[in-house]
Amino acid sequence: MSTAQPDDRATPDALLHARTGTEVAPEDVVLATGRDVTPENLEWARRKIEAEGAAALDKLLP
Repeated sequence: MSTAQPDDRATPDALLHARTGTEVAPEDVVLATGRDVTPENLEWARRKIEAEGAAALDKLLP
């Protein structure tokens, strides 16, 4: 017999992404990684956004 409750169902991945179609800021990418917002981390995030586009943030979110 299953003990899973209706609330135990997994949320589909497509519903978990928080990006609303707006531009992705380097600060968003840094914060999504749990890092501190420092000049070095912001530069890393700028390069990541340049290389991956808005997907840079989507890849970091569940």
